Amino acid sequence: MGSIPISAARVRRVSDAIGLVGLVAVATIVAACGTISRSAPAPTPADFQGIAGDIVQRGIRIEHIVSGDAGCPDQQLGKTAIAFDAAGLDQPTPVRIYVYIFRNRETYERLRATVDSCAKAYVTDPETYESVETSPYVVAGQGPWGAGFKTNLRAAIDEAAGTGD
Repeated sequence: MGSIPISAARVRRVSDAIGLVGLVAVATIVAACGTISRSAPAPTPADFQGIAGDIVQRGIRIEHIVSGDAGCPDQQLGKTAIAFDAAGLDQPTPVRIYVYIFRNRETYERLRATVDSCAKAYVTDPETYESVETSPYVVAGQGPWGAGFKTNLRAAIDEAAGTGD
């Protein structure tokens, strides 16, 4: 078998072409990464610390936090519930609040009605029962709540919920 002569100029052109293809590939990857990093991810629902932080930032004080307290004997809701006392803004007297944090929108939709059933255990006057909700959260308690208190509690829950999934 004979060898095929390759000139040095041809080797240089092939090497330059490979280098150019590599340079274009790297430039494309870097440009794509820049696009990805400029896109904000969809906000996901916050945990209780995030919810509490959003509530406190709006002028509502919280204390006496109890994890697992659904306000009723429903064990399934107890796994999602956290109770606390809240006051502030136009709500000078502390009220007991129950926040139910569901895993996702599907669980929220499936269990939402159970919160109202559970509330019968801790609400003393059904006419003044209060709640605000945004998937995947329900916040409920005995009212009446001050209008500013309720508005800011709702805003905190809305912010903490992100996309609600």
